[in-house]
Amino acid sequence: MESNEVYSTAKTYHAEIVAGSLLIPESRKIARLLLDNHDEKAWYQAIIVDNILQKKSPATAKRQTKLIRNRLELMKPDLWELIDAGTSDVVTQALLAASVKHSHLLGDYMDRVMGEHWRTFKRILTHKDWNDYLEMCSQVDPVVASWSTTTQNKLGQVVFRILAESKYIDSTRKLNMLPVSIIPEVKAYLMDNDEKYVLKCMKVTQ
Repeated sequence: MESNEVYSTAKTYHAEIVAGSLLIPESRKIARLLLDNHDEKAWYQAIIVDNILQKKSPATAKRQTKLIRNRLELMKPDLWELIDAGTSDVVTQALLAASVKHSHLLGDYMDRVMGEHWRTFKRILTHKDWNDYLEMCSQVDPVVASWSTTTQNKLGQVVFRILAESKYIDSTRKLNMLPVSIIPEVKAYLMDNDEKYVLKCMKVTQ
């Protein structure tokens, strides 16, 4: 399937990703809670009472927990295991995979914009790329046009932070693209679970 076919498929974009980037330390703790199969009372105890995410307010803890759970619960326990016990690089790529599946706003940016840049040897992203991309997204899903400028900019900041955390760009300031190979453990999970879209997005710089 070509990039334009993936992109043109009818879909709904959402802005949930604005709540945080990969949130690596927090996601490790949430993965452990998921693996332990706690009930909601135990979740409340861990997140709000014990404050295991070490957030300044319960509202922030709840918001980030919701985002992380929404990501991880799209995946199977095998990926949670990688996040809970994997090396730093494995955890980062596993979380990127979950984030791409959760947010086509992120995934399509990688597939469409970064993929085109890589194929045409334009290895530096720009903020204009992001604005142009959102304009294209609004043609697929009109809800994108309803987002405020502040929200659109914040979403761009989060996406660039995710790309920097996962080493697809050198920094959020320079935005130079880097070649990335998918780590075998993560690639095996994605292939075994037929995650073709996620794999396609993550292979943009190969």
